[in-house]
Amino acid sequence: MAQAEEAKEVSKLSSCDAYFEAIQSRKKLPHSLQETLTAAFARIPVLSFPNVPGGRVIEIMADTTIPDAVKILSECNILSAPVKIPDAPSSSDWKERYLGIVDYSAIILWVLETAELAAAAFSVGTATAAGVGTGTVGALGALALGMTGPAAVAGLTVAAAGAAVAGGLAAEKGAGKDAPTAADRLHEDFYKVILQEEPFKSTTVRSIIKSYRWAPFLPVATDDSMLSVLLLLSKYRLRNVPIIEPGTPDIKNYITQSAVVQGLEGCKGRDWFDIIASQPISDLGLPFMSSDEVITIQSNELILEAFKRMKDNNIGGIPVVEGQQKKIVGNVSIRDIRHLLLKPELFSNFRQLTVRDFMNAVVPTTPDSGKVNPPITCKLESTLGSVIHSLASKSVHRIYVVAGEEAEVVGVITLRDVISCFIFEPPNHLDNYFGFSVKDLLNQ
Repeated sequence: MAQAEEAKEVSKLSSCDAYFEAIQSRKKLPHSLQETLTAAFARIPVLSFPNVPGGRVIEIMADTTIPDAVKILSECNILSAPVKIPDAPSSSDWKERYLGIVDYSAIILWVLETAELAAAAFSVGTATAAGVGTGTVGALGALALGMTGPAAVAGLTVAAAGAAVAGGLAAEKGAGKDAPTAADRLHEDFYKVILQEEPFKSTTVRSIIKSYRWAPFLPVATDDSMLSVLLLLSKYRLRNVPIIEPGTPDIKNYITQSAVVQGLEGCKGRDWFDIIASQPISDLGLPFMSSDEVITIQSNELILEAFKRMKDNNIGGIPVVEGQQKKIVGNVSIRDIRHLLLKPELFSNFRQLTVRDFMNAVVPTTPDSGKVNPPITCKLESTLGSVIHSLASKSVHRIYVVAGEEAEVVGVITLRDVISCFIFEPPNHLDNYFGFSVKDLLNQ
């Protein structure tokens, strides 16, 4: 057991290097051009990047309860926020002021993990002793454990589970102020019901940050270069990077993977970008992930299996395919789990709910045909510019590469992959900048 845990930690520590090494071996962009681009991004100041909408970065105090944190994220129409230590000394050292980044998916995953323990206790009749009521055990525990039997439905309280995710769903749709309305549809008041039972209602964000370091607080100063930001968003797998003023710990901006790709989309017309963007992705070595590395789900498999597969493989989305040729027919994101909890009608057939049934119930349809909108795809001969345009204009995190008349999935391109196309890391660049090992911090 100890050896297995040790191997897991070694794997985590090497994952950043392994990803970038694999990409460097597959990239076909001339190394001289990569050096030129890397040097160029190293000269672009972070201060030149546009500020977040409204110009103010929302922060959450570490002693905020989970329900209140979800309320803040919902009302501010955001899905993540830096976590600040309320009793921290007045200091310009950000390490003494911030704990990390909390986002909605981390909260959901914490609920799932906690409910998993409750479900295990419930299976032996000791759910009460575990400190979690049966209302929380049902669906969440079943999703975490992959259960599909009667026990998966018996303990379900739709209001308790659904209200816990209503705010995040509303925020993603740009309607954070309507979160209480979403909960009302479940016949409960959102902020009264959300995680009403222990240990949920009294748990603070600080407790989650300690166990769920999905995004540590790794800021970049306004006078530093965009290269540091791009490396954190690509090689080091951060989804967002806080920007601080030199000499102060205050956050001035918040740069995300999506914002960077949208920024690249805005570079159309510039010679350096047009030269690269006009090339077919196959000529650039994309997709970096080969066809046999792509995790898929058949449309006739259970939706629970799709979410479990994403969790087990630490990925945020999965293509839905049909047949031995893996013809793509849809896509399911880890965030879609909220739809499952928010639609009570889906639970009437919970045990047999397939991925296709799930997509038909929650994925937008085309007005003329009433069919599920097709997944966002590209082909090996598609240009990098067209891929960037699709990612930016449709606000998605991944695009699937297909081949042949059957639209077989042969790869996937993520926001991280696109950013990685343009840069490489000079030796010890970020370690020298921060003065410590970034990998060590990411794996604390």
